[in-house]
Amino acid sequence: MPKDNSIKSVLIIGSGPIIIGQACEFDYSGTQAARSLREEGVKVILINSNPATIMTDPMMADRVYLLPLTVESIEEILEENDIDAVLPTMGGQTALNLCKEVDELGIWEKFGVKLIGVDIKAIDKAEDREKFRKWMIEMDIPVCPAKIANSFLEGKEFAQQIGFPLVLRPSFTLGGTGGSIVFHKDELDEALNTGLTASPMHEVLVEKAVLGWKEFELELLRDNADNVVIICGVENFDPMGVHTGDSITVAPVMTLSDTAYQLMRNTAIRMMRDLGNFAGGCNVQFALNPQTEEIIVVEINPRVSRSSALASKATGYPIAKIAAKLAIGFNLDELKNQITQSTSAYFEPALDYVIVKIPRWNFDKFKGAKDTLGFQMKSVGEVMGIGRSFAEAVQKACQSLENEAVGLGYYGKSLMQADDLIEYIKIPKWDRIFRIKDALMAGASVKRICESTKLTAGSFTRSRRYVIVKNK
Repeated sequence: MPKDNSIKSVLIIGSGPIIIGQACEFDYSGTQAARSLREEGVKVILINSNPATIMTDPMMADRVYLLPLTVESIEEILEENDIDAVLPTMGGQTALNLCKEVDELGIWEKFGVKLIGVDIKAIDKAEDREKFRKWMIEMDIPVCPAKIANSFLEGKEFAQQIGFPLVLRPSFTLGGTGGSIVFHKDELDEALNTGLTASPMHEVLVEKAVLGWKEFELELLRDNADNVVIICGVENFDPMGVHTGDSITVAPVMTLSDTAYQLMRNTAIRMMRDLGNFAGGCNVQFALNPQTEEIIVVEINPRVSRSSALASKATGYPIAKIAAKLAIGFNLDELKNQITQSTSAYFEPALDYVIVKIPRWNFDKFKGAKDTLGFQMKSVGEVMGIGRSFAEAVQKACQSLENEAVGLGYYGKSLMQADDLIEYIKIPKWDRIFRIKDALMAGASVKRICESTKLTAGSFTRSRRYVIVKNK
């Protein structure tokens, strides 16, 4: 259907200060959305407490508020402006949580503001860990064995029932904040207290760990006519156990069999259609057992994310721009494909090149910070390499890290022996990809490296693009 003419002004909620775990990707998305709405003659009012972003430039919106992201600020803006709708999906988890808090106080209803791009039920189903788990079970979609804990004693009891290793996932947090992997009983108390404190609703999912499984993510858009398009599939180089924001990721998906990929596609589309009654974007994360190709769903986010920003850059398909237009009433087949300029936005991009994203860290600036990687995101940025093969793309990305390495060559000229390197790469750290190369050069076998890291040994046979290690 055409644009909803009842929406003449939209409030966009930003993500606040750039902090570790919630970085510039949301500024990228918010800027796209603001420009997209103004193209359609919609007045844009924007709130973000961070002036050091492009999003808050006076050229981007009709009115910009540099105010704290609080209920009081939202109420002040609504009193000063005649706003028809609010778009919270461009500001990460911060914006979704604020939107939900304002809704619970009845403020949107009081001022006659319509929620677009997502709905409250979708936020609850996706971000409340217990509701998400029950929803997946109702849809007969596999998830990890897990239980919800709302107290320290409940968490300890459930941990004993599920067994170690296990994962703690706090509800309504971003970047894995408060999340952790617990390998042993003596690590549980501290991790559980951290998770419960991080969750705004004091709730933690205690989940069986599937360490070593492969991780994938699909980016989707849905319109008011229930059309769903999958923009991009992203494959994590690192196995489960490393937050996707801290993992090396590759687009398009390259090591999946056709049957597993189609199962993921169909599952993600089913989830998107059943998530809620709204038009916009979401992403779904899957884990896959590399031996059996059994898949489970890890989570769904009813908003744009850092992966959406990567997928936009990788494919040339402006996800946030199209999502904003879908939110105000347009359907996918009514919008022009930004790549071809001749077909509609309902066509899925097809890549004949490879994108590799490698995160960047600044551990040397944070004295005392652990440089091991886990479920809580620690990266402060990323680099992206584009090439005709995986090998070319990963070399370019490594070259961009500005760490004096020559591509995937020696970093710091390691003098470690093969056995020491094998022990070193067992624990995920920022330089593991370089140390794997060192281990290969030192004579370590592919099988031994894969057993130590849980990385999958295999070649991208369909496209003849090879990973660092390949089957003999």
